[in-house]
Amino acid sequence: MGKIIDGKAIASAWQEKLKEQFAYFAITVGRKPKLAVIMVGEDPASAIYVRNKIRACEAVGVTSEAYKLADSVEQSYLEDLVKKLNNDRAVDGILVQLPLPPAFNAKKIITLIDPKKDVDGFSAKNLGSLLLDDKKGLYSCTPLGIIQLILSTGTDLTGKHAVVVGRSNEVGKPVALMLLQHNATVTICHSKTKDLASFTREADVLVVAVGQKKLITADMVKEGAIVIDVGINRDENGKLCGDVDFEAVLPKASFITPVPGGVGPMTIAMLMANTLKAAKGNV
Repeated sequence: MGKIIDGKAIASAWQEKLKEQFAYFAITVGRKPKLAVIMVGEDPASAIYVRNKIRACEAVGVTSEAYKLADSVEQSYLEDLVKKLNNDRAVDGILVQLPLPPAFNAKKIITLIDPKKDVDGFSAKNLGSLLLDDKKGLYSCTPLGIIQLILSTGTDLTGKHAVVVGRSNEVGKPVALMLLQHNATVTICHSKTKDLASFTREADVLVVAVGQKKLITADMVKEGAIVIDVGINRDENGKLCGDVDFEAVLPKASFITPVPGGVGPMTIAMLMANTLKAAKGNV
């Protein structure tokens, strides 16, 4: 029977450590770090994510400022707001909650965010920093959290075969690069991959981030694999579930993340870590 990786507990430990560092920052700099969070529209899932991020700020000692905009605002208004926050020295980090409503050009908004304040790590410059192994950049939060969850198992990734299912700019591509930084041999699979199971069965570490409920079944997983499930879906009963058939895969994996309570809490913990890093760069 595999061990469940408790993302909540690991994230809590990180937050306690960060809380001390934020307190030290406030004493030495004379102010708390500040994170600006922008949400456009009334998407229920986004509202929950934003609320959790604001709570995390309160828990570790970060000042947060939420901008909740109606989806009727113009693209230009959102662009001007981002520019204003870029120029505000009191703001250390800027986060635009995605996805934006369809009428907005999300890529342009992300491009406008000052890379030094881009705590999501989505800008071209920060993605480039990851590619070049430049530690000064701000890396994407979910991939950072995934790596910490894997390392929490005590596993040395050197020489391990890691298979990433999903090639998004937010998770799939950056986590593949981070796994390479830890000397894993990495295979990236996606919607056009033929015979997906032939790849996943070879994975010592399997990271799944496609948004398709219970895509990965027990027969697709290698005995003793570490399985990281990034998906957030609803099953036929409306219950949250991941991209992995958790109950079926649990006995086969050595370690596995649950949904919820796995990757999600670590994403927010890494957002706080990025906020601290951005704040230190803004002094």
